[in-house]
Amino acid sequence: MASIFSRIVHGEIPAAKIYEDDLTLAFLDINPASHGHALVICKQELAGLLDLPPELVAAVAQTTQRVARAINTVLQPEGMNIVQNNGAAAGQTVFHYHVHIIPRWGGDDVLLPWRPGQLSASERDALQAQLRAALA
Repeated sequence: MASIFSRIVHGEIPAAKIYEDDLTLAFLDINPASHGHALVICKQELAGLLDLPPELVAAVAQTTQRVARAINTVLQPEGMNIVQNNGAAAGQTVFHYHVHIIPRWGGDDVLLPWRPGQLSASERDALQAQLRAALA
């Protein structure tokens, strides 16, 4: 069954579209975290970041930047969160790649920051070595 976002892409469900090109679509979130909260999706139904080919990652990033600039011009927020969740444990509820653009104003309490953890020097060094090896 097609995701809700694929159904929007195919015109089966209405959306407040704000930008569209061959690869991406941006629209206002139906349940916004803040005024101006928008979503940018890839039109192809792929679940998460690791499923996208590099050119599609680039296309979504470019559309995200373009839409974020428009939101910044129109609403003049004090900041904005660009959020992309991968997997249920990370809070993803629609398994069709998408990026949230959430305009922010001081004191809005839209997203609470995570609690900083601690990493020992030996843990950091071991993780760094593992990740560098995986990237080599």
